[in-house]
Amino acid sequence: MFSFESFLDLPLIWYALISTAVFLYILLDGFDLGVGILFPFAPSDRCRDRMMNSVAPFWDGNETWLVLGGGGLFAAFPLAYAILMSAFYIPIILMLLGLIFRGVAFEFRFKATGRSQRIWDFSFHLGSLTATFMQGIVLGTFVHGIAVEGRSFAGGPLDWLTPFSLMTGAALVSGYALLGATWTIMKTEGQTQAWARKSARYVMLFVALFMGLVSLTMPLMNADIKNLWFSLPNFYFLQPMPILSVLFFILLWRDLRGEEREYRPFLLTLGIFLMNYIGIGVSTWPWLVPFKITFREAAAVPASQSMMLLGTAFLLPIILAYTGYCFWVFRGKASHEHDAAY
Repeated sequence: MFSFESFLDLPLIWYALISTAVFLYILLDGFDLGVGILFPFAPSDRCRDRMMNSVAPFWDGNETWLVLGGGGLFAAFPLAYAILMSAFYIPIILMLLGLIFRGVAFEFRFKATGRSQRIWDFSFHLGSLTATFMQGIVLGTFVHGIAVEGRSFAGGPLDWLTPFSLMTGAALVSGYALLGATWTIMKTEGQTQAWARKSARYVMLFVALFMGLVSLTMPLMNADIKNLWFSLPNFYFLQPMPILSVLFFILLWRDLRGEEREYRPFLLTLGIFLMNYIGIGVSTWPWLVPFKITFREAAAVPASQSMMLLGTAFLLPIILAYTGYCFWVFRGKASHEHDAAY
């Protein structure tokens, strides 16, 4: 009788799928959250209109990857889902409220005028900032590790509130702001683009600072991470990631100081995020609940994973095709007109 589990490593496949979905969410929803973070600092309402119209066709579709990552974790690794959601219950709820608040503000602002528009501007910013900061806190707590006894979360309701998690929260805010600024450079022109270049240069310094702090803190917090990165021959094999990160920062700084490059700053920022994401993945491999439960120990039964893989194999290409088509249709510069996104 045919079965996937007889010749496929289903836990590894699902680990890769969920990791990819989370990364795509970070990149795709990261730039529109970044636009929201920068939103109130734009020099004029006309600039804010351009910024909002630049993300209007994409923002709700980008959150598909969050659903895929969370739903995949629940279905493929239920033990990890139960432990992680118990540990992150409060920041996850706050993140979702931020995303909901941002979505409501997004729709209402298009029809608002005068003072009410200012209220929705602030709501759009606050929702984006809250969602991003909570995501950074979840990331920091995940990397730091959570208390587990047996197969259950054994910590308290505020274990996620630590100096390291607050730092990673601020780090992700600056990282998303850089994504948003470079996206705005790519999608706008004139005064809006010039302001975005200036903002990106400013935010980039904070991103570099936080990257250095996180990279130094992680080995100090965990001896296993320190041994992984600084033991031989691992040290030599892992050097391309920090070297490429530094190279991307240098190229990004040069591009932001000029005015001729519009697309490469965004692509370089994506490269910086990719290097950091791979670095975190290497540091936490093969743990799905660091540093307590591996992805194999948390996996659902093979029959469940194989059945879900059939559905994913059918739906994932459709989602990718739709996403690509959406970016293709709405390519080019954004207008300042309220109805441009529709």
